[in-house]
Amino acid sequence: MTTTHPAGFLAAGVPAGLKSSGARDLALVVNQGPTYDSATVFTANRCKANPVLWSQEVVKDGVVRAVVLNSGGANCYTGPEGFQTTHAVAEQVAGHLGIGAIDVVVCSTGLIGLANPRENLLAGVDAAHAALAADGGQDAAEAIMTTDSVSKTVVVEGAGWSIGGMAKGAGMLAPALATMLVVLTTDAVVPAAELDQALRAATRLTFDRLDSDGCMSTNDTVTVMASGASGITPSPDDFTAALTQACSDLAMQLLKDAEGADHEIAITVLHAVSESEAVEVARSVARSNLFKAAIFGNDPNWGRVLASIGTTEAEFDPADLDVAMNGVWVCRNSTPAEDPAGVDLKPREVSVTIDLKAGTERATVWTNDLTHAYVHENSAYSS
Repeated sequence: MTTTHPAGFLAAGVPAGLKSSGARDLALVVNQGPTYDSATVFTANRCKANPVLWSQEVVKDGVVRAVVLNSGGANCYTGPEGFQTTHAVAEQVAGHLGIGAIDVVVCSTGLIGLANPRENLLAGVDAAHAALAADGGQDAAEAIMTTDSVSKTVVVEGAGWSIGGMAKGAGMLAPALATMLVVLTTDAVVPAAELDQALRAATRLTFDRLDSDGCMSTNDTVTVMASGASGITPSPDDFTAALTQACSDLAMQLLKDAEGADHEIAITVLHAVSESEAVEVARSVARSNLFKAAIFGNDPNWGRVLASIGTTEAEFDPADLDVAMNGVWVCRNSTPAEDPAGVDLKPREVSVTIDLKAGTERATVWTNDLTHAYVHENSAYSS
């Protein structure tokens, strides 16, 4: 039941007329308490959508009572009227729940520059409130889909408490955070400060390592709400581990649904001087269109990997690099090694391992291949 699996939460997903298909396009998730602790991370893009600008103020006190989300339009670069629409939506939710609008996070996703009809959104809020249910998580997950082919949900069980979640995203997947809207819920008792620490630790190793196409969204938002309804206070380590598991599961679902992808690629860098340098090297490969096109063509072209490594500031000896693809060490000491013909790239899952031989740190970044379908989908998206 996704976001409604933990005790203390209601959710709904309804059609508000934002999508021409008539599908569900507005979701509402409500924390019934008894506690309302929350934490949120947003896109690092300096060009932020109106809902992000609003929600950044909402989350400052660590209290969030509800999250309202719409697909069908990003409400980004729509002028003062767009911000007023975001505010009006928060007020509409707050009025139904008897709370302050400053406790309502607002999220939108869709085309930039598209003004969402305010009357549709407000009517959608009315319908969503009327439809709120303890089993409404799946409807909510479907309502936030854009180019997603499937809804993304997760449940992680703790010792008498749980975490539930939903996510959307299938393109513009790049760090901080990947183009996503994510709502996570828990019935554990977790103060807001601890939620913030856990969420930042979890996203650092999951959503921030997802780099499908190097394009950073204007609307990314990941929110976690704690109802405390279980009455159980897990240790910070246990909660962080569970939250990281939930975020990792959702991140891999996002990757598998990346627009038009044929392969999911895990790029792991070993023996780096620092974790940040390992991430830098892995990300440089993940963002190489030449490398991604080669994987699409089932071509284990390790030269494109080395060329990408060389664009970074990481510490390594250019004459002493090792590269493996799907377990076959095609390059040793920066020279040809095992026969690339032994690399089977037909399966969807592809692993690339890079040994920098410079230190003790490692990191993995996930990406996908560059396909004809990706180009077609993104060239035709606005229509």
